Amino acid sequence: MFSQLFGNYLVDRGAISREDYREVMEKQLDARVKLGTIAVAESLLTQEQAEMLNRLQLQFDRRFGDLAVERGLLTQEQVGQLLKKQGNPYLQFLQVLLESGKVTASQVDAHLGTFQREKGFSDADMTALKNDDFDALMPIFAFSSKPFVTEIAGLVIRNINRFVTRDFYMGPIRHVEELQYRRLAGQHTTGDYDLYVALAETEDGGFAALASGFSEDTFGQGKMDVYDAVCEFINCSSGLFASDLSNKGIDLDMEPAFVYEDQKATGKVYALPVYIADHRLELLIAVDSKVEMGQTPLDTAAECTDCGQNTGSARGGILVVDDSRMSRKMLRTILEEGGYTVVAEAANGEEGLEAYRQYRPEVVTMDITMPRMDGIAALEQIKACDRSTKVVMITAAGQQQKIIEALKLGAEKFITKPYERSEVLAVMETVMK
Repeated sequence: MFSQLFGNYLVDRGAISREDYREVMEKQLDARVKLGTIAVAESLLTQEQAEMLNRLQLQFDRRFGDLAVERGLLTQEQVGQLLKKQGNPYLQFLQVLLESGKVTASQVDAHLGTFQREKGFSDADMTALKNDDFDALMPIFAFSSKPFVTEIAGLVIRNINRFVTRDFYMGPIRHVEELQYRRLAGQHTTGDYDLYVALAETEDGGFAALASGFSEDTFGQGKMDVYDAVCEFINCSSGLFASDLSNKGIDLDMEPAFVYEDQKATGKVYALPVYIADHRLELLIAVDSKVEMGQTPLDTAAECTDCGQNTGSARGGILVVDDSRMSRKMLRTILEEGGYTVVAEAANGEEGLEAYRQYRPEVVTMDITMPRMDGIAALEQIKACDRSTKVVMITAAGQQQKIIEALKLGAEKFITKPYERSEVLAVMETVMK
């Protein structure tokens, strides 16, 4: 993140042009690759193992290297060697900047001094910036009298860094009581806390930049696809936070994601500006039941048109029910590559019940949090129709109480998002037997 902050500072000071900055950033971003990619290239991990660890990062908010060591796939020494090959982001930026010939080393040193003084950064802050140490950076940029606000902001920022792009930076958090926006996507959690987490776009570009990095070409880039990816990103981050609180005895229940267009958020809200590839987003966090993120939500589920498609594969018929088209496509791909038949898809519990009655599948995969009718209610009605129907619940982290309720109602198993291919196929193999 230091590269983006200092790079933009140099642009504002006229030391380099905006075009120079973008060229340096592109070269720097190409210079650093993911640990998993390096490990595969070094034959330390298989591609499947690297992808599994990447998904586990998103499920558990853990570092790639820590997970690899914990699972016995890499030693601590091997992780250290991979980190050295990955490179320090500040040194990479400095090297590429100096190689461009736009500024000299002495000029960079002078600008660094004024940058630190003007921003009010301590020496420790500068060290954290240069090392992309987000655990140390979040109290600087997202300090709040409510510690969980900083914790949520840290989760979102780490997930952007891990799964979207390194081409981002943030500004200082602030309080707002009104924010006009072009687009907003978020999630409301209830229970011990009344909590809103949302991303707002005040100008075009931010949502598309986040979606293209997070979805990794799993689906198109139409407007609803972009909303879907942003909502899934927020859902994963909210789930991790809810899971952490659950371990502390604090219960949260996640409601379906919401989307608004051309409205305004009102109430006491924390707003953290986040710039992805120079496109500004506002990360909004609120703990106040009086907060309103908008007046009239967009009906994104109405755009789902891919229900009722038969693949003609060889193994058991499966109905996939999830309000996220991206999530449905990812799960469907795993199942079809495993030789199963996905007889239909549905975007909510109501559609799921209709599809169930029409296709009578052997197995139903049922997301828990959906609009119109959630997965728990749909499960109960399916079991009322035929107790022998096998239902596998799909859940984000942080929904332990819902999982327990579903298992009591007769669900066979559950699968946690984001999907791990081996887990999905192992569960299906067990359920089919």
